[in-house]
Amino acid sequence: MGIPGEIGKRLAPKVGDLAPGVTSRAVLEAFRRAVDGVGPLPPAAKAADKQLAEQRGDVERAVHEVIENHVRLAGAQGFATNLGGLVTLAVALPTNVTGLALIQSRMIAGIAHLRGHDLADPRVRNGVLSVLLTEDVVSDLVKRKKLPGTPMALATAPALDEELGARIAAEVGNVLVAKVAGKRLATVAGRRIPVVGGLVGMSTDAYSTWRAGRYADKELLPRARR
Repeated sequence: MGIPGEIGKRLAPKVGDLAPGVTSRAVLEAFRRAVDGVGPLPPAAKAADKQLAEQRGDVERAVHEVIENHVRLAGAQGFATNLGGLVTLAVALPTNVTGLALIQSRMIAGIAHLRGHDLADPRVRNGVLSVLLTEDVVSDLVKRKKLPGTPMALATAPALDEELGARIAAEVGNVLVAKVAGKRLATVAGRRIPVVGGLVGMSTDAYSTWRAGRYADKELLPRARR
């Protein structure tokens, strides 16, 4: 997780007090918009299909392009939401949390679609959402029996747990808050030199998104399209 993540992990409960209850609801709403589309962003499946067409039907090259495109988007939103430095933490934190959730959810959903998973299936949506937890967190939650399985296992579960999505969203909110808070609190220079804070935010969010993409690429295995 690194130094910023460790700092954020310890301070996440305090940061959560700044906007109680916002992260879980915000994650679910960002996820819905990521999959279904919002504003200038088309639905995840439509964007993924465009990449597939550009790569002449090569699924793996399309997956690579989906990851690269969203890494760039994450870097851009990370820069915008970190320009204010530490003094704007209470205001910008929810924006950065929901921004990361939307961008990474859209990327992971696109990968799932390219691999033959039906994004209309709530089980698939649970699997996609769980990728946001990161591989280490998923492994820990599965080991402690707080999560019934890996993202692929959730996406292909024989039955739907109606409450699982909300539980995963709450965990995702904690993970994202920890990342964002740790990044802000570790970047002391951002308080006096805002552009430095923006550059750190850009690189950190881009790297976080790249890791999420790699995890999705590894975890969400191909399924036969119906």
